[in-house]
Amino acid sequence: MIPARYVSAVPELPKKKKKHTRAATLADVGRAAGVSPMAASAVLNGARTSSRISPETRGRILAAAAKLHYRPNAAARALIRRSMSTLGVAAVVDRGELNHYFLEVFNGVLETAARHGQNTTVFTLHDWKRDAQRIASFCDGRIDGLLLVAPVFGPESAALLPAHTPLVAIHANIVLPGVINLESDEEAGSFSLVRRLIEIGHRRILHLAGPDAMLGSVRRVAGYRRALEESGISYDPRLVKTAGFATGQGREAMRAWLDEHAGERLPTAVFCANDGVAFGCMETLSAAGLRVPDDISVAGFDDTLAARASVPQLSTVRQPLRQMGGRAVELLLDLARTNELGEPAATASPVVFPTEPVLRASVAAPSRP
Repeated sequence: MIPARYVSAVPELPKKKKKHTRAATLADVGRAAGVSPMAASAVLNGARTSSRISPETRGRILAAAAKLHYRPNAAARALIRRSMSTLGVAAVVDRGELNHYFLEVFNGVLETAARHGQNTTVFTLHDWKRDAQRIASFCDGRIDGLLLVAPVFGPESAALLPAHTPLVAIHANIVLPGVINLESDEEAGSFSLVRRLIEIGHRRILHLAGPDAMLGSVRRVAGYRRALEESGISYDPRLVKTAGFATGQGREAMRAWLDEHAGERLPTAVFCANDGVAFGCMETLSAAGLRVPDDISVAGFDDTLAARASVPQLSTVRQPLRQMGGRAVELLLDLARTNELGEPAATASPVVFPTEPVLRASVAAPSRP
């Protein structure tokens, strides 16, 4: 150990300066190849130039770029091509729970975008109507098109949507001017599932509906009512309870219905607005000592991964959500190419996908009338 009186006499070694390196630029490549930055850009970024570049010069530029480890500037190349090779996805994801509907759609978006060499940027919103003005800020040149997942707009907020960027929607709540909407035949899906429930013996069927103002909710209630009426079963408004589209809302709606109708005859089946509501419904039934499907059957709507993985597996209406996400990407790319060529856009008519009922272990014939 060095005595303290000698420590100050020990000279400090000079510190090595940290070597900073920067990315090579077009000017660096041009100097190394003996050409102008514009010529280097024409070879490396595909920029237009009035001069003809010989194969020998092109070879020198490529060799210089390789030696300097030059990486093309993605933004610059995008400006030249007039394409960012990036699509946007806007959605409201703030329910405090996993949104299985969005994940199914988004999987289809990612799969198709990757196949077409596209990147994907997600823009999250808190509320469609309140955040409508933010949509235009997403379309500031960083994306080539924007997918709106289950947008809920009023006429005033819909008027704020930008016209300079291709827009496609999935399950839009109203007709959006200039926006192609992808939707599913929700009324037919609801009708088919309730008819299947009736065919296996259910006649007292409770419907936990989605939000009153939502187009999808209205269509699902319409399918429910039509199935009852065509089977000779009177519609009973006491067997329709507004829930929402979230699991917590399904839990609360089922609990509220049981409290409001205590002592009355229970339904033999519950048809829920979506799979999330169905899971919440089953939680409440289990807490009340009711077994699914032995005491009461439960069905949802969407056919998400959670429906296929739940115990018991959830009966539901299958929407082809992945295919809808993939088709939305293809439509956006078609619209982006049309914009680039200056051609008139196609008429924004809806694209309707079929639905089908899927009966699984959560549904059985009623054990009581």
